[in-house]
Amino acid sequence: MANKSGDFSLVVGHTFPDHNLHPTLTDHNLHHFPDMNLEKIYMDYNATTPPEPEVIQAVTEALRDAWGNPSSIHVAGALAKAVINQSRQNVARMVGGKAGDIIFTSGGTEANNLVLHTAVEHFRKNCEAAEQGEGQQNGCLGLPHIITSNVEHDSIKVTAKHLQMEGKADVTFVPVSKVTARVEVEDVVAAVRPNTCLISVMLANNETGVIMPIQEICQRIKSLNKQRERLRILLHADAAQAVGKIPVDVQELEVDYLTIVGHKFYGPRVGALYVNGPGARTPLHPMLFGGGQERNFRSGTENTAMIAGLGKAAELVTLNLSDYQSHMRSMTVYLEERLQSVFKDKIRFNSHYPGSDVLPNTCNVSIMGPALQGWRVLSNCRRLLASIGAACHSDRGHRPSHILLSCGVSTEVAANALRLSLGRETTKADVDAVVEDLRETVQLLEDMN
Repeated sequence: MANKSGDFSLVVGHTFPDHNLHPTLTDHNLHHFPDMNLEKIYMDYNATTPPEPEVIQAVTEALRDAWGNPSSIHVAGALAKAVINQSRQNVARMVGGKAGDIIFTSGGTEANNLVLHTAVEHFRKNCEAAEQGEGQQNGCLGLPHIITSNVEHDSIKVTAKHLQMEGKADVTFVPVSKVTARVEVEDVVAAVRPNTCLISVMLANNETGVIMPIQEICQRIKSLNKQRERLRILLHADAAQAVGKIPVDVQELEVDYLTIVGHKFYGPRVGALYVNGPGARTPLHPMLFGGGQERNFRSGTENTAMIAGLGKAAELVTLNLSDYQSHMRSMTVYLEERLQSVFKDKIRFNSHYPGSDVLPNTCNVSIMGPALQGWRVLSNCRRLLASIGAACHSDRGHRPSHILLSCGVSTEVAANALRLSLGRETTKADVDAVVEDLRETVQLLEDMN
């Protein structure tokens, strides 16, 4: 891998280049960053991914050529509109939907908020109509009820808690199984009430990599929707961690909504929401009002360049997913074998659960020892860039991950956890170097202790 000179500061597994000093640092697709002449190895791809060269090119070309306002009727606006339409088709094709089902957003957080907002607003409007004699009243007693899991991303969990605190919704946080680390279908079904309006469960967990049984949940709930006279339960999956790593098909999953996050699959930091027939088959109530862009579902002049990058990233996934998945799986298997070989009975894998499938790139592991807390290990590694958990939880200090604790991992093991998430370009040489770095760090900390 080519080295480039640069200055970086390391903050628990993340590097931050000084672009004012080094404006030519663009080849970070190589996922290696130099620091004091020692090559760093990035294994934090579940936090974010570097944009592919083709994505950077698409963004650059859109900034240069498609700068017009997509709402303008002249040629400059028409070119921008064409770029957006092509990207919409690419994103839809990636998840098995139609172009008209894709709403572009600023990112996953906005998409998730839009779903929860829609569910509550749809419940309210239906109940108002029922009170006026325009529809059924079954299920309208009480607040709208939302079901989610206790291992969701904060953009779901915090939003749901806010709605609950404001008295706008009741929320049930279904605990994942401490055996499988999955949300069990029967537990979700058992939580359903007459006033349940939404079930939102992530497709894959960002810390354990465990894949949730979304298809089975949707099938059971859709069966209930047909059998009972009540407000329809809407179905949402946050697929931020799944897209680009495993096949994601909205037709197979049978979801009403699916959250898509560009920077998790080598695209830019924008997102999209799949909606199965927005405003027709499936409700969608806007949170932003203005010029009526995105068919009045998400006002604001479209970010053409970032949308172009998202479309290109989606196209690459559609073309190459099988290769991406196979490579990441083989590298993760190799990583776990090397860790087991070096650390033997000190190793605890927090991403292995009986009966559960996991993402092909995620290895959550603890190296046991009194001085080997995850944050301490990462702070002393010379080459490895990784995380102890979700990047959005980095401000919570050194507390063990609540995700791991919820999955039945003991406090002692969770405190030592490292989340190693691999990428499309990770090599066996990278793995060997990381394992050696960890071996040296563990030896250093044990000697100090």
